[in-house]
Amino acid sequence: MARIPLEDNFNDVINKAQRGLKISDADLALRAEVSPADLAAVKAGTILDPIIRRLARHLRLTPKALENLAHKRWYPQLPDFPKGFAMFNTPHEEMTVNSYLIWDPRTKLAAAFDTGANCVAMLDLLHAEELKLHYIFLTHTHDDHIAALPQLARETNAEVWASELEPAPFPQAKTFKENVHFHVGSLAIKTLSTFGHSPGMTTFFVTGLSWPIAFVGDAVFASSMGGSATHFAEQYRNNREKIFTLPRDTVLACGHGPLTTLAQEKQSNPFFAH
Repeated sequence: MARIPLEDNFNDVINKAQRGLKISDADLALRAEVSPADLAAVKAGTILDPIIRRLARHLRLTPKALENLAHKRWYPQLPDFPKGFAMFNTPHEEMTVNSYLIWDPRTKLAAAFDTGANCVAMLDLLHAEELKLHYIFLTHTHDDHIAALPQLARETNAEVWASELEPAPFPQAKTFKENVHFHVGSLAIKTLSTFGHSPGMTTFFVTGLSWPIAFVGDAVFASSMGGSATHFAEQYRNNREKIFTLPRDTVLACGHGPLTTLAQEKQSNPFFAH
């Protein structure tokens, strides 16, 4: 698979934090003691390090991490899964979206997390590895994440599961509560409510593969987090309390952008770096 670009640039991070904290341009410029012209230039993509550092401090972002993001000094080191894991990146309108497949090599039972915009490659892998797709888990029900749900469910007869706070628009779909456990052969799956980006935004924490892995949907991205104009505080709190307390070697399988790890995000994500 080709290298997947980061979902957000440094100015995207600034805009998300500003929108979430409900700070106007005029107020931000005043608080950070920068000129409106310099603020506008940074938000348009111009890299002005002293301005970026000032803005970060007033947006509850880590200045060094934001500066590194601006200069493209960081990209996550990708974890290796020798078996039982696959990532799919499919185009949807002007972006791409991720979906994932895990399976127990012994029993050949599999589970999908979201469907992306196209599930042909996932279906091909299921066939090639002679896997039985038992579950389709939805992190949330935004169109880009479930565009291929009807086809994937129809061709595999897998059970479709989504949060009770955000049921799937699919006739046979089932719903779960937080802290429910599923099993796929030797793999254990636990549901964590990380709402904010959407009402039922769910993180699925999986153990039994080469590394613990969290399918986080649009809660967290490599070096950023999902946007929320109305529930930013709840999303940030859920991310910190539910995701950033998982084991440090946990892989984060995000809804957009590349894979990353919790340890790397604690160092390099402007929203969460120490």
